Amino acid sequence: MTVRVDRSFELSATPEEVWEFIADPENRARAISVVREYTANDPEGRRVTWHVELPIPLVRRTTAVETEDLTRRPPEYVKFVGKSKVMQVTGEHEVVQTDTGTRLENHFVVDGKLPGVEKFFKRNLDEEIENLRRELERYLETIQ
Repeated sequence: MTVRVDRSFELSATPEEVWEFIADPENRARAISVVREYTANDPEGRRVTWHVELPIPLVRRTTAVETEDLTRRPPEYVKFVGKSKVMQVTGEHEVVQTDTGTRLENHFVVDGKLPGVEKFFKRNLDEEIENLRRELERYLETIQ
């Protein structure tokens, strides 16, 4: 089973300010509640390992998810993929200028390799996107 979620939210910020946050894989990792820690794997910042703790019965320990930015089109689009033994996640973030600021369009696809993974993300992806929005707003407060 595959879980797909498309959500967007509006921000009172410039596209460049939103891009600075969303293009950084460490910022994205920090916003996800099940990521216990993360490790940057290259000097260009395109690859980050997420150490994920999923509260499902078949996963009793932290799982390493190797993420990599596949596409970057500054300051408007980033696509990443994360692979592990328990799941594959693809995320896309599109930064769209609006009359009042910026809209961030988010698209996620999670393919679970173990029972319970998709169910967890189906129940929790909206909250994870809300976590991303909150982290982005905190970041914007520090630079404005």
